[in-house]
Amino acid sequence: MGANRVAVIGAGIGGLATALELSARGIEVLVFERAAAPGGKMREASAGIARVDAGPTVLTMRWVFDELFEAVGASLTDALTLRGVDTLARHAWNDSERLDLYADESQSIDAIGTFAGATEARAYRAFADRARRVYRTLEGPFIRASRPSPLELTRRAGWSGLNDLWRISPFTTLARALGQHFRDPRLRQLFGRYATYCGSSPFHAPATLMLVAHVEREGVWLVEGGMHRIAQVLARLAVDRGASIRYGADVTDVHVEGGKVAAIVLATGERLAVDAVVVNADAAAVASGKLGPGIARAVPAIPRAARSLSAMTWTCMAKTAGFPLTRHTVFFSRDYPAEFEDLLRHDRVPAEPTVYVCAQDRDDHGVLSTTGAERLLCLVNAPPSGDVRRFEPLETAQCEARMFAMLARCGLQVEPRHKVVTTPADFERLFPATGGALYGRASHGWAASFRRPGARTRVPGLYLAGGSVHPGPGVPMAALSGRLASRALLEDFGAL
Repeated sequence: MGANRVAVIGAGIGGLATALELSARGIEVLVFERAAAPGGKMREASAGIARVDAGPTVLTMRWVFDELFEAVGASLTDALTLRGVDTLARHAWNDSERLDLYADESQSIDAIGTFAGATEARAYRAFADRARRVYRTLEGPFIRASRPSPLELTRRAGWSGLNDLWRISPFTTLARALGQHFRDPRLRQLFGRYATYCGSSPFHAPATLMLVAHVEREGVWLVEGGMHRIAQVLARLAVDRGASIRYGADVTDVHVEGGKVAAIVLATGERLAVDAVVVNADAAAVASGKLGPGIARAVPAIPRAARSLSAMTWTCMAKTAGFPLTRHTVFFSRDYPAEFEDLLRHDRVPAEPTVYVCAQDRDDHGVLSTTGAERLLCLVNAPPSGDVRRFEPLETAQCEARMFAMLARCGLQVEPRHKVVTTPADFERLFPATGGALYGRASHGWAASFRRPGARTRVPGLYLAGGSVHPGPGVPMAALSGRLASRALLEDFGAL
């Protein structure tokens, strides 16, 4: 018997992917979003009259969206204008040490050779080959598939794949694996940053995260109109396929009767009977009871110590000078271990943070498309403690001063005209029960990825999607989680 009515809680990328696929199959889908617009963490913020992407800033693994659109009879290229980049990012350690990485591997090899010498260029080639093997080993049996256990992953890989699973170094930290490749500490720092893509420390995250290097080389795309356009397009397409989306609609309870999902209740008191619910919120919101006591035990709680990192962000219109920004630029601290010591042990914003700057009016070659002030998103990592302490104005101002001092040390002067600061406490308000953690559970230790919940839960009729569940955080992974949730639901209701 097929599901008659499905409620999707949250119009983030995972929830929108679920709603789109289910509505395309003729199922009645009702999407409820607390905010006034779709996107979840793929959000926009105001900086004066300008709108700035305040969440993810690039699209990778484009094939995820090509396949999603094709599955519902649509075309990604008809819906969005995408442009692949040549320069992935510019990296700076001071006002003279800079390194660009490129989508073209040979260009990156040449750039590293010029920056750090021929030995390190050869090391990068070996590292790139290893990252490619890691990705290819995990794509089918892990990334695309429903949440596996270690034994299930081994079974999916098959006997011929056991050597490949061993060679991806799941029991080695990313920092240690990078030490096996690179002598130059700057390169270990640069590639160690990939751990922060899922809110983790390179000194605790597994070496398998080097697959990010391969993902970026496979293609990074800029979206005309900004990343938020992806959410807008998915929402519109879901409505075109029959889904209903209600904004400003806060679901406070998922009601369970007879051991299975029966209804949802809104903050207004409105109650709607449903056959199934897909929660596209952080799994911690479910476990903490934010969506009602009936489903609180549907997934395990995430200990505070296991949370991923949060962030301090500044969305601003600013005048810049002195440094040749590209679309994506990373300014590295002088002591990376101390940075993560501050974050993880001392529960504070680093004394000298690494700073990511997305210059949204520039292309990947640094060409500025406007005159005067430009749109910037500046981000530093922060502890996920937004639920237990306020980030007072003085603390925020001190962090801001350290950030701009860091940029100035590398030669970049920033003169903000309009700015909006978002702290871990603000992220906690946006995404309750997380403390501001932006990526669910941290990827610390070889087993961390297996501890993320899958699409199915302990409560029949309740499913999960989003970056806190399998296969993990990031725009394409969240979309894949939504597709896995829709597949699980359709299987369970006999609609496949």
